Amino acid sequence: MAIEVTPLTPHIGGRMTGIDARKPLTPEEVVAVDAGMDRHAVLVLPSQDITDEQQIEFTKNFGPLQNGANATLRRADLRLDPAFADVSNIDKDGEKLARDDRRRMASLGNRLWHSDASFRVIPARHSILSGRIVVTEGGNTEFADMRAAYDALDARTKAEIEDLICEHSQIFSREQLGFTNFLPDERAMMKPVRHRLVRTHPGSGRKSLFLSAHIGGIVGWPTPEARAFIRDLMEHATQEQFVYSHKWTQHDLVIWDNRATMHRVRRYDDLNTVRDLRRTTTKSDGPTAAQVAA
Repeated sequence: MAIEVTPLTPHIGGRMTGIDARKPLTPEEVVAVDAGMDRHAVLVLPSQDITDEQQIEFTKNFGPLQNGANATLRRADLRLDPAFADVSNIDKDGEKLARDDRRRMASLGNRLWHSDASFRVIPARHSILSGRIVVTEGGNTEFADMRAAYDALDARTKAEIEDLICEHSQIFSREQLGFTNFLPDERAMMKPVRHRLVRTHPGSGRKSLFLSAHIGGIVGWPTPEARAFIRDLMEHATQEQFVYSHKWTQHDLVIWDNRATMHRVRRYDDLNTVRDLRRTTTKSDGPTAAQVAA
């Protein structure tokens, strides 16, 4: 079957057919996916009834794996292999998480606009999310095109932000929702890291905003001013014309480039329905900015 990509919006997103993610990819297929990502930043591969092992092998085609385990979970409590970020609402026994469950409260941060692993020195490149059990109401995943958002800025703002460095931490994003229940070792692990606010996407050569709910400050700026400015940029970057909203069907496999997008999940009835999505992630090439010396 020939590989075909149908654009989903004028800026972002494509529906790719002709790839079977359950099988080893040929070099030509890897090139086709990479080219599709450089063009569309988000690819939807429908009807991929994939196993965990197959998803891991598929992901390895696009870079080294980034451990996706939730920082608020101990290894003994993990439902999936540590290569996965478990973005379901069920525990390792298959039971729905209670309203006040610590993992559920921490995972509500996924409803904020963010870029995966921006709180790490080496952030994420591609994220690959498999829809094993999906819901019929709510639960859409929205993607915002950070390239188009940058392009739409006025020249004065582009000049102002060109060399700015932001500080990212999971603590910043979770505290926006009132979640402060971090253990001392978690707080040590979540110390802020630094990233450029503007970076150039290596595959397309386009400049892109590096925004995320994980941003808590701008180096050299007072915190209130920095957070107000980042909020303004987030509002600009998530306007409707820059966004693709994906409504899940079972066995969708969605790939996105964190170097060119932000995303969030929309609210659904997670107390009464099961939603089982499993994410693997690859590492980007390296830090985007020098870090503070230890």
